[in-house]
Amino acid sequence: MAERTVSQSMAKRHIVSIGPDATVHEAACVMTSANCGSVLIIDAAAALVGILTERDLMTRVLAKALNPVKTVTAEVMTRNPRCIGPEMKVADAVLIMIERGFRHLPVLTDRGRILGVFSVRDALPREVNLAVGLAEFNEQVNDALG
Repeated sequence: MAERTVSQSMAKRHIVSIGPDATVHEAACVMTSANCGSVLIIDAAAALVGILTERDLMTRVLAKALNPVKTVTAEVMTRNPRCIGPEMKVADAVLIMIERGFRHLPVLTDRGRILGVFSVRDALPREVNLAVGLAEFNEQVNDALG
């Protein structure tokens, strides 16, 4: 069976986004309404400037006791997030997630058009297991070379 691409496996095709001047509270409401774990932060020129995730809300807002009604997304978002292309293999995307501790990766065309977000939930166990195997192999190679 051929490996799926990110584009083939993305569950949600609509783009959930908000501006950098929107409050964290507004971002959380958008994420709740869309039933997703992240929101893309897009500027007035429709360019991706960041991503705000559930983890960001927990570690950068709640844990620091910031007021979500007064804090804007630009203050707590992940700037210039790692993005992937739609033709990347799912296992490769999951490997990036494992190695870098991400759960969400924005998907952009080679011309920078936003297609959505690939979530770890979009990966099937088969691909997650393959990526874990690749990560373990990479670690063994690094240990052998280091």
